[in-house]
Amino acid sequence: MSYLKFTCFAILLLFFFGACKQSPASNPKEENTKPLKVETVAADTIAEIKEEETFLLTEENAIDFFFDYQKNLKTTKVKLTTSLGSFTVQLYDNVPYHKANFIYLTKKGYFDNTMFHRVVKDFIIQGGNADNVETARKRKEIGRYLLPPDTRKGYKHHRGTISMPSSEIDNPHMLASPYEFFIVVTNPGSYHLDGDFTPFGKVISGMDVVDKINQQPVDTGDWPMQNINILKAEIVQ
Repeated sequence: MSYLKFTCFAILLLFFFGACKQSPASNPKEENTKPLKVETVAADTIAEIKEEETFLLTEENAIDFFFDYQKNLKTTKVKLTTSLGSFTVQLYDNVPYHKANFIYLTKKGYFDNTMFHRVVKDFIIQGGNADNVETARKRKEIGRYLLPPDTRKGYKHHRGTISMPSSEIDNPHMLASPYEFFIVVTNPGSYHLDGDFTPFGKVISGMDVVDKINQQPVDTGDWPMQNINILKAEIVQ
C-alpha cells in the first residue's frame, strides 16, 4: 500500500470512529425527554403532598395562626351585601385576633350565602350561620376552633357595633364563636353586653340597611319569617 493510500485510509477510520462516539449525545429528542419526565413526576408529587396537608384551624393552632396572619393585614373594611341592601363595617386594629378572623373568613368566602338567622327587635341582628349543606361544608374545611374574649380595649356596645357572640359550646371563659357576629341596633347602645362579648368593629355606612333587617318579621325563636341572605362579603379599601 502506498503512503498516500495509507494516509487516506487512516483519515477515514478516524472520522468514522469519531462520528460513532459522538452520535448518542447528538440526539436532541433523547436529551429533552429525560428531564421533562423527571419534572412532571416531581410536580405531581408536590401536588399530592399539598392535598394531603390541607390546613385546618384547631383549638391548638388558631391563636398562633391569627397572630401571624394579622401582621401583614392592610385592610380594615368589609362590605356585606344582603338581600335587603349593603352595609360596610370597619374593624378595630387593636383587636387583632377577631379582626384577623373576620378578614380570613371573608377571604375564604365563608360568609357568602349565609344568613342573618337571629333578629331581636330594637336590640341586635346576628349573622354568619345558615341551615344549609354549603355552610356546614365550609366550616368543616376551615376548621373547628374558638377565640378568647378581648374586652380590655375599652370598646363598648354602642349602636352600630359589630361584636362576636359566645360559643354554643358551654365554656366558662365565654370563648367566642368565630363564624358568627352580631350588630347592635339599640340607641344609644346595649351596654349590658360590655365585658362579656368582644366588640371588634363598627358599621360606617349602610346603618339604614341594618335597621331594615332588624325590623323584619320573626318567629317565636327570633328567626326571620323570610330568609335574610348574606349574598357576599368582600374586602374594600
